[in-house]
Amino acid sequence: MKNSTENKKYKKILSIIITIIIAAVLCLVLYYLIDYVWNGSFVEWFEEHFMIMENRYDPVNRSEIIAQVPLWYKIKKLLLYLLIGMTILWIISLYITAHFTSGKSRQKCITEASRLIHLYMNNSADIAGIFPPEYAEIAAEMAEIKTAVQRSEQSLQTEASRRNDLVAYLAHDLKTPLTSVIGYLSLLEEAPDMPAEQKAKYLHIAIDKAYRLEKMINEFFEITRYNLQQISIEKKTIDLYYMLVQLSDELSPVLSANGNSVLLKADENLTIEADPDQLARVFNNILKNAAAYSFPNTEIIISAEEKDISVIISFQNEGRNIPQEKLSMIFEKFYRLDDARTSSKGGTGLGLAIAREIITLHDGSITASSENDTVTFIITLPAVHRANVAQEIH
Repeated sequence: MKNSTENKKYKKILSIIITIIIAAVLCLVLYYLIDYVWNGSFVEWFEEHFMIMENRYDPVNRSEIIAQVPLWYKIKKLLLYLLIGMTILWIISLYITAHFTSGKSRQKCITEASRLIHLYMNNSADIAGIFPPEYAEIAAEMAEIKTAVQRSEQSLQTEASRRNDLVAYLAHDLKTPLTSVIGYLSLLEEAPDMPAEQKAKYLHIAIDKAYRLEKMINEFFEITRYNLQQISIEKKTIDLYYMLVQLSDELSPVLSANGNSVLLKADENLTIEADPDQLARVFNNILKNAAAYSFPNTEIIISAEEKDISVIISFQNEGRNIPQEKLSMIFEKFYRLDDARTSSKGGTGLGLAIAREIITLHDGSITASSENDTVTFIITLPAVHRANVAQEIH
């Protein structure tokens, strides 16, 4: 890097020397043209316009003589015009030279910056060893960009690893319910005179395993759909209270199976601007999550209220604490708590990731907290008047 800086200094000195030599050569050429090539015509032109003949007394010969006398006022004007003209030519030449020089310099800088950026992005060397001091600003920007790219790559690798682990987990576990279904159906086929009570028991187990198999297959489809789809929203005015009541009723069979119930605390006149289908998808994902992980015979409390310029909706259930280090990860794609891998409760780990994406598209936020065997999800969305202002601005 030091040699590169020294080379630039030598090039600048060399360019200055060459410029001085060219200027000196041009002066000599001009002198030669005036004094030798244009000697007669130039002298005649000068005498005609800047000299005058007048009688003068010669004190040596004590007589009058005819002498040529310069017209100084005209010569001063000539010199002034020459000075102005040369100054203008000098400025024009400087501008032209600077224009072409800056263009070449700019191109060289761009080429050099491109080379250094490519070298830095494809090299693990320290940034100070690649970018010279004059590229300090670019170096700082590239350091931030490279860090962001590395984080993104790490995130994608982690996501891909989770997805692959989940697919492997599902593929392996598909065999268990399938084997059970085939086994119990085979027993029923082989023993047509089996007692009705035993036959009903085997059928119940086979159906239960078939449902489990169906759930796993649906999880496979969910992974594929998420990779292919792009979520879009279309906002409408929603009766939030009615939506929460309707979702609670729809999930009551799932909740009642474990003795759980929903307690809704919300203003009946509460409305919101949102996409009804996508918002229902968010609430459904959170409620299913609460139903899966709540302690038996406990209430899931849903509350909604408008505060200032926001509507705050919370879902609270009694269940095992989620470790603090894992709370920030539950909204990541394909992330599942450890106990979900060894139970029938765990899904694809996409529900909460999809929920966060939908809420973000609504200019809102979603957070989770867990303490004292209570898990709480809080969703914050713009209130109706704030949403209208945002739409007018856009």
